[in-house]
This record gives sequence, C-alpha cells and structure tokens, in this order.
Amino acid sequence: MTDIIKLSQARRGDRGVIVEVGGHCHRQANEVELERRLLELGFVEGARVELLHEGLFGRDPIAMKVDDMRVALRRHEAASLTMKRDPA
Repeated sequence: MTDIIKLSQARRGDRGVIVEVGGHCHRQANEVELERRLLELGFVEGARVELLHEGLFGRDPIAMKVDDMRVALRRHEAASLTMKRDPA
C-alpha cells in the first residue's frame, strides 16, 4: 500500500500532510475555481490533515481537521488533493 493517496481515498482516522493541491494538466475554469477555494480553506502544501468523519450515504461528505480547524468537503472535491499518510 502506498503512502501517497488522493484525500478522497482516505478513511476515517487517516492522518497525513497535503503534498499537492490541484495538479490538473488540462485546467478548466471550474477546476481552477475549486483549487482556489481549497487554498483559501487552508488546504495548502504542508498542512496537516486528519479525516474525522464520513457521511452515512456513500461516505459523503467527509469532515476533516486541517491544521487547527475543521472542514467538510465532498469526495469529488477532495479528489483534487493529494496527501502523504503518516505511518500507522
């Protein structure tokens, strides 16, 4: 199992560090807007994250701790973020 995953693949209790925000090679306006919004919410490279809660239906939305604040995202939004998981 690799230590680098999309945040959308994380499970409850997973912890790690954001290593990439966005990273789309063919940028569309909605992808650029999502990346900007995620950066404003504190999802920057080096930020510590922990998945706290998953929704009941389809595990969506997810709630996570980003440094010292809590944020909820849809999984399709979290797919724009790449994290390096802490060793178990």
